[in-house]
Amino acid sequence: MAYVMVDVEADGPIPGDYSMICFGAVIVREGLDHVFYGRLKPISEKWIPQALAVSGFSREETLGFDDPKAVMESFALWIKENANGRAVFVSDNNGLDWQFINWYFWHFTGGNLFGHSSQNLGSLYKGLVQDTFKNFKHLRKTTHTHHPVDDARGNAEALLAMNAMGLKISL
Repeated sequence: MAYVMVDVEADGPIPGDYSMICFGAVIVREGLDHVFYGRLKPISEKWIPQALAVSGFSREETLGFDDPKAVMESFALWIKENANGRAVFVSDNNGLDWQFINWYFWHFTGGNLFGHSSQNLGSLYKGLVQDTFKNFKHLRKTTHTHHPVDDARGNAEALLAMNAMGLKISL
């Protein structure tokens, strides 16, 4: 089993109507050296400039990104090669990140290797410290830049720190 930390940047709030622009994923294990990065060509004519601006890309740049089907097929292969069994999806904002990854997997590959569930990093921390008002973000080492690999790596660092604090995860 492997925890896969994922971060998504999109040009709007929901998949299908809007597009996932890029995403990063990191296998959560010491070294954090198994990384995936995908940049996807938009699937819709709709986009919200303020949402796209978070990614740092222009609409014109995104139109030259990779075919979403090819990216999702590559991501599925990467998961199979690196997860050593069941892959568990973890994200800082799984409400957004999960819906895009799930929709894109089903739409472009016919299935989702993560199954039908995801884990929220913030909720895991709140449970660990037994305080729903606490935030995990101080546990990141990598600066949060909105580049999805940086953000996934920082969140993976936080999950490793939670493991050292007593959160039982299988690494």
